[in-house]
Amino acid sequence: MKNASKRRFDVSFTLLLPLLLAAQPVATDSYLPALPAIANELGSASTSLTLFVLAFGFAQLLCGPLADRFGRRPVLLAGLGCYAIAALGGTFAGSVAVLAGWRTLQGFSMAAILVCSRAAVRDLYPAHEGPHVMARGLTGLGVVGLVAPLLGAWLVQGAGWRWVMVAMAAYALVLFVLCWRSFGETRRPLSGESSAPRGSTRAVFASRSFRAWASLAATTYGGLFCFLLLSPMVYIGYLGWSPAWYGWIPAGGSLVYIFSTTMCRTLLRRYGPVRTVRLGASLSLAGPVIQALGCLLLPLSAVPLLVGHAVYCLGHGIHQPCGQAGAVGDLPHLAGRAVSWSGFGMMMVAFCVGQIAALFVDTTYSHGAWPMVAPMLLAGCVLMAIAFFWLPRLQHHQPPTKDSTP
Repeated sequence: MKNASKRRFDVSFTLLLPLLLAAQPVATDSYLPALPAIANELGSASTSLTLFVLAFGFAQLLCGPLADRFGRRPVLLAGLGCYAIAALGGTFAGSVAVLAGWRTLQGFSMAAILVCSRAAVRDLYPAHEGPHVMARGLTGLGVVGLVAPLLGAWLVQGAGWRWVMVAMAAYALVLFVLCWRSFGETRRPLSGESSAPRGSTRAVFASRSFRAWASLAATTYGGLFCFLLLSPMVYIGYLGWSPAWYGWIPAGGSLVYIFSTTMCRTLLRRYGPVRTVRLGASLSLAGPVIQALGCLLLPLSAVPLLVGHAVYCLGHGIHQPCGQAGAVGDLPHLAGRAVSWSGFGMMMVAFCVGQIAALFVDTTYSHGAWPMVAPMLLAGCVLMAIAFFWLPRLQHHQPPTKDSTP
């Protein structure tokens, strides 16, 4: 009877994981086509997206310890509830400052959702299965990410940007009901203790595995975030595309991402994590190289930008499952904290690189697509260094074991 209950829960979690992870592209990708419309009505729209990312990053440092102490379920449900409230509040925002405030709250809420869902993977599965489970979950995220920008563009063009916020709230409310009914507590407290041991943050950073895999996840996301932040300006502002046409670009990237996360599971079984990541790093560098050649030779053509973005997404779909699962692989007793620090690193890298890149975007787009392309090129180079120099050393110092290595 107990085993049957465990199987039922596993099925529920398998279905819930991609939906929970997809709350992030719902909050970002569906929002991208609305940026020009928000800017026209309220003012600078990139501020609200930037504050969302900043809040998302810092809040993870709080949500991780809370999830380790009080459990995944209460923190997750609180996050979903606040996510819905923040989206509804943003619907009625009358100024960019008010919208930014609601988006900041939504970023905090998003942290609780992502931390708890990723920590639950480590709670339920051994470390060597983590990348496969995350790859399945991120495939589902890709499916939602495929629909989100198209729906966002359709809502912006047909009803106005405020309906994008309504759709976010509806998504969160549906997830809240599903998790209330189906998501059981996954945290297993240490024997004789009600919370993580003292010095736990130091233990997280003492892990060689955490530092390497978290750096991989942060670097690949940093490059992608520059696309998310600046691509509306490049395609809509610089190249003159409509919001509806632009919506197909992040949607196409999600389609590639779906394929890549599926391919990642096959590559992991055949080659293991390090060789798989090496292939991903090669793709992550090849994509922006194609874009850079396009900026030099065909500065007004979207084709090299589109092709390069697709190739980068292939690599990103490999790095994310490996990086996110690998960061917690050695730390099952500190999964919440490891997830929170890994997520914080991802958001801080994205925020810093995105802010620097945005400084080079002006109203005349004098730098063309370079502010979007250059950070992706830098990310590709760093990923190559991690894959070919850092991870092999990690493997040498820490031989893989069934339960501690992704």
